[in-house]
Amino acid sequence: MAYKAIVGGYVVPIGSAPIDGGTVLLEDDRITRVGAEADVEVPEEAELVDASGSWVLPGFIDAHAHLGVSEEGEGWSGSDVNEMTDPNGARFRAIDGIDPYETGFDDALSGGVTSVVIKPGSGNPIGGQTVGVKTWGRSILDMTFAEQVSVKSALGENPKRVYGDKQTTPSTRLGVASILREAFTKARNYQAKRAHALSEGKPFETDLTNETLAKVLDGELYWDQHVHRADDMITAIRLAEEFGYRLVINHGTEGHLIADLLAEREVPVILGPLFTTRSKVELRHRSLRSAGILARAGVKIAITTDHPVVPINFLVYQAALAVKDGLDPETALKALTVHPAEMLGLSGRIGSLTPGLDADVVVWSGDPLDVMNRAMRVFIRGREVYSFDESTGEGVPADRRYREAR
Repeated sequence: MAYKAIVGGYVVPIGSAPIDGGTVLLEDDRITRVGAEADVEVPEEAELVDASGSWVLPGFIDAHAHLGVSEEGEGWSGSDVNEMTDPNGARFRAIDGIDPYETGFDDALSGGVTSVVIKPGSGNPIGGQTVGVKTWGRSILDMTFAEQVSVKSALGENPKRVYGDKQTTPSTRLGVASILREAFTKARNYQAKRAHALSEGKPFETDLTNETLAKVLDGELYWDQHVHRADDMITAIRLAEEFGYRLVINHGTEGHLIADLLAEREVPVILGPLFTTRSKVELRHRSLRSAGILARAGVKIAITTDHPVVPINFLVYQAALAVKDGLDPETALKALTVHPAEMLGLSGRIGSLTPGLDADVVVWSGDPLDVMNRAMRVFIRGREVYSFDESTGEGVPADRRYREAR
């Protein structure tokens, strides 16, 4: 067993009250104890990490990113985010297009982001399956911690434009909604036929698209609904209630206009990106005040960069600006940690400094909501994978290359 003890810092577990001069004990890849120095027994063989004068928090989570599937600066060669050849792409998997050596993964570490839910894009009404990955690792094999999290779907401008340009269905909001209804109706019929075949002991041909949507209907996978306009959010709610799946609003740009309705139906919102231009009609009501309005109404929110729309290391800056415009600071930190974990069923692994969870810990120079502070040391699964070198002013990610023994 390998122990690390992060000692002497201002520990913010998120799931409980902050601890001044606290200790976070890591055993291999898990958190084992969190508490005041006097309450945590540190094994003699433990490696000590001095966090005096620093803040210690769980690694941040970006719950909606295209890291590694939409590679920055790579153009056509690095764009694997949208397979825009079939409106129903439920069988497509983001994991199959991720380049884990994309520079955005190092950027994530510098911003204290240790976990990301990587998603297909919004060109299709049904874009495909999402995956939970750590932001450091040798390959996607060891970076993946949740191979299937949700299915990405899109309402509004994007699929309407993509297929409208092809002069095929769907070219209107009516058409986009009909694609979703038809897909779920077929999946229901598929479930019934599969159940009948199994009960009769007869062979049954597996269909990957319907198998995926059946998992959504059964509650095994969440439904990540890309949507900006308030009217499209209402469509998303109506469809979710019609078919009974677990809806998570993604982007939610006009969510503040219907915050009471979202709260009443307990629909969570992955909000953002929060600082972009109003590049299309759907973004005309974008506001940094949205986060505070939604939270005060009782809506559970997470904050996203939608990387590479906003660089992933700017995740915490978006939260800081949301605080400036009315979001409670405690809620802002939850929107980067425990909230995204809870709304996508990942809180058994990530989101807080809680014994039993993954040892993803970040030592900050101070309050991360103060933009003058930075991530100084980043640990993922108990391994230090990033440090900030004050002498050079540069962040240093841990080496991931294979080195032949000599």
